Amino acid sequence: MTRKQDIALEAFRTGFNCAQSVISVFVDQLGYNYEQAMQTASDFGGGMGKLQATCGAATGAFMVIGLYTSGKYSDISVQKVRNNEIIQAFNKQFLEQMGGRKCIDILGVDLNTREGQLKFEEDQLKSKVCEKCVATAVSILEELLELENFNGK
Repeated sequence: MTRKQDIALEAFRTGFNCAQSVISVFVDQLGYNYEQAMQTASDFGGGMGKLQATCGAATGAFMVIGLYTSGKYSDISVQKVRNNEIIQAFNKQFLEQMGGRKCIDILGVDLNTREGQLKFEEDQLKSKVCEKCVATAVSILEELLELENFNGK
């Protein structure tokens, strides 16, 4: 477990959603305002506003990649290409490690039903599955951004 993974998991355990937890450990390095980044990511937990679509940890990672490429490439066409390439590389690894990208598929429960909420609690999916998503997203980002020779703005 890396330091960033530990910090992201602590943020998650203390109340930040999965997207916020992922972005929180990169935002300073990216040169962006922490509070604004947390507000921006605040509605992406639970698969985007609890819709259980794209996993919030993956969404947080996509935000980090967008912030990274926007700071690195002044040419918007180059930025878009690199952003897409890095997101696709992230997505491939995330799918391989988590078995899916959709929150509902990864968790295997519908959080919008009472039954799903009870199963989520009973099976301790927050600690068993969601924490793994957060740690995995951070790990993949660290690897990909290291390959990009990322060292902040």
